[in-house]
Amino acid sequence: MAKTHNVTEFIFLGLSSNPEVQKACFVIFLLLYTAIVLGNFLIVLTVMSSRSLGSPMYFFLGYLSFVEICYASTTAPRLISDLLAERKAIPLWGCMTQVFFIHLFGGTEIFLLTVMAYDRYVAICKPLSYTTIMNRQACAVLVGTAWVGGFVHSLAQILLVFRLPFCGPNVIDHYFCDVLPLLKLACSDTVLIGLLIVANGGTLSVTSFVVLLASYVVILLHLRTWSSAGRRKALSTCGAHVTVVTLFFGPCIFIYLRPSTTLSADKTVAVFYTVITPLLNPVIYSLRNAEVKKAVKRLWIRAMKAEER
Repeated sequence: MAKTHNVTEFIFLGLSSNPEVQKACFVIFLLLYTAIVLGNFLIVLTVMSSRSLGSPMYFFLGYLSFVEICYASTTAPRLISDLLAERKAIPLWGCMTQVFFIHLFGGTEIFLLTVMAYDRYVAICKPLSYTTIMNRQACAVLVGTAWVGGFVHSLAQILLVFRLPFCGPNVIDHYFCDVLPLLKLACSDTVLIGLLIVANGGTLSVTSFVVLLASYVVILLHLRTWSSAGRRKALSTCGAHVTVVTLFFGPCIFIYLRPSTTLSADKTVAVFYTVITPLLNPVIYSLRNAEVKKAVKRLWIRAMKAEER
């Protein structure tokens, strides 16, 4: 079917229609987004400037923090500005652009988390070969593969959505453009496209999540032969990663691994994986990792000395 776009813009209903609630949400989400950008940027800056964080694990962590900033920036600024706007409109091209970048950065994050799990598997299960397997070139290839994987996933999603005809309703009961809310507005049969979207997004989330869980099961089995001190250190590192994985994949699977329907809870769940998870990422990794905390402290001391000069 040839695409028909009589609709030139979409209207968001946002998180709430209550003006007082909107004002409160404006302050809250402005603070949260500022914390996301500053917290993740601090991780990126610390990894780049600290020699003690030169291992592949921190190399991947720096990229993950950068992706978190980009991911949150696809939705949060628009959400914040719309909370003070009477008419929350977005042009068709802006909506499609937002869908593309949400899935680009979301897909890249999924692949990066999988790469980080592989890194922990090699470090714990094959320590003697770790530096050989996870060399600089291999790390760069893995990060590049994550970006390519995210791009392919996003391109598939946007091609499916862009061909939908929008010729009637244009009100989206959400605070950003995504594939499932747009399916509801299409003036054609979307069953097949809905199944393809689930096959793309849902299957990617579940498959990656299962691979991640399997890798950590293998790691736990391997740790049985380690000393208690070695187990605690390894579990502390892996625990931070497992926490981030659970917080990110849980909401994603809830949203994308089901028939093309929307639920009233979708907006709340979306806030969790577009705002809360990027906010918690630097907190989880810094509080549970002594090396990161020491590196941040050294960076802070250097900054204070430079300012005194």
